[in-house]
Amino acid sequence: MKADRTQVERLLKTARGQIDGILKMVEEDRYCLDVSNQLMATQSILKKANRMVLRAHMDCCVREAVDSRDADAKLSELAALLDKLTD
Repeated sequence: MKADRTQVERLLKTARGQIDGILKMVEEDRYCLDVSNQLMATQSILKKANRMVLRAHMDCCVREAVDSRDADAKLSELAALLDKLTD
């Protein structure tokens, strides 16, 4: 992985902590909208981590493939991933 590992790990650990907190909220039968707000906050952190990984992939792996004139496979991978993001 070419993304800043320290930043990605920090984000993922934060998300894991939030998920643990959300599970506790569910166990405690907390107010639905409070649970939902925490779920959305966790999704936001995961999206940020994913953006970092994808940007690093484009800046490194895809750029290398383009420079070597062998970009078709990398572009197909990105297209497939974009399809997943829009589903």
